[in-house]
Parts: sequence; C-alpha cells; structure tokens
Amino acid sequence: MSGFSSMRGGRTRKFKAEINVVPYIDVMMVLLVIFMVSAPLTNPSVINLPNAARSATPPTEYIEITLKPGSQTSIRINGQKSGLSPAESVPGDRLKQKLQALHDDKPDLAVMISADKDIKYDDVIKVISEAKTLGINRVGLATK
Repeated sequence: MSGFSSMRGGRTRKFKAEINVVPYIDVMMVLLVIFMVSAPLTNPSVINLPNAARSATPPTEYIEITLKPGSQTSIRINGQKSGLSPAESVPGDRLKQKLQALHDDKPDLAVMISADKDIKYDDVIKVISEAKTLGINRVGLATK
C-alpha cells in the first residue's frame, strides 16, 4: 500500500496552455456577414455619365477631321452647300495650321471629329483642345 500512496502524492497537475479560438471564430463570422451584406451596396466602378442628346439643329456644313491609327490624319469640309471636298491628308503637326486656315475662311463652321476606335484618347483630346483654342465653339464627336 505504500506504493499506492506515493503514486497519489507524487502526481503533479499540468496546466493546458492553449488559446480558446471559439470566440474569435464567432467574431470573424459576424464580420464576414457584415462585409457580405455591405459589399453589393457600394459599387466603385459605376460612373455617373451625363446625358447627351442629339443637337436640335445639326450643321449642314462642317469641317470633318478623321483620325486613323498610325498618325494618319485627314481634314475636309463636308456638307450640302459645298458638296464633298476631297479629303486632304495632313500631318499631325500641321493640323492646327490647316484648321486655322479653314476657320479663318469660314468662321461659322462646326468641327466633327471621326476617330477610329483604336486611337488613343489623348490624341482625340489634343484635337478638341486645338479646335477650342482657335475659337471654334461647336466641336462634336462622330459615333456609329
């Protein structure tokens, strides 16, 4: 019996050093549900575009600037009064001079820009900016 009592007295208690993760899982589940509910409410890719209506009086005669890939730019006067003038190929650096000459000749003409869909946005903006700096108020973009 002495062996039995020594075993009983010599037993030591071991403490468990574990983290109880159940409360953390509960908190994470609540956060997950909150994010799942709030995610569809905010859509960052939506852009509020303005409405563009067709012009009430489309111009019968206008300057057409055609932009094609590979820096091929052509300019012509298009309309019913003058007939269809042949398109004149103009280098990009001379476009402003040619546009200035056409604007000085007929200052009431509007400008229509027909750009290929593969043209950089920056190139179209440069042409619009050049037309505006020359004092042309009516500048439009051709679409399908």
